[in-house]
Amino acid sequence: MQNTPKYDRPNTVAGLVEKHKELSDLRDRYKAEIKKLTVDIDHLDAAIRLFDPAADTYAIKEYVTKHRAQKGSVKRFVLNAFREADGPLTSRQITEMWAEDRGLVADDATLSLIRKRIGACIKSCVGQGLIEEVGVTTDHGEYGPYKLWALKEGGQ
Repeated sequence: MQNTPKYDRPNTVAGLVEKHKELSDLRDRYKAEIKKLTVDIDHLDAAIRLFDPAADTYAIKEYVTKHRAQKGSVKRFVLNAFREADGPLTSRQITEMWAEDRGLVADDATLSLIRKRIGACIKSCVGQGLIEEVGVTTDHGEYGPYKLWALKEGGQ
């Protein structure tokens, strides 16, 4: 007994699969280009601040728009970070991973804002029963201690 579905028009399915692959590749190419542009904008902001430390680049383009994440991408990133981690993580560690992944060379204020977004995502995941607090750090820096978080047993 064979479980392979029989199609009336196998070329139609093959064409749709090929088109799906083509559009997925195009999306990935654009994502890489957007990441490069974001890094370029950050570098321009840094160059502007070299010549005028008081320059308000936020007036040129607001931070929220400049570093905007696609809907759901922060949650996906956070959950993937926990899945791939060897142990519990802090919001600061995830923030540093996010900045590195996006290619951001961020100042303390930017990292603080991103950490607040990561923290809000973690809080939302706690409410959904996906993540749980598992303690606090003991080897923290001047800004610690930080809460340690991990995927909840039975969570995704």
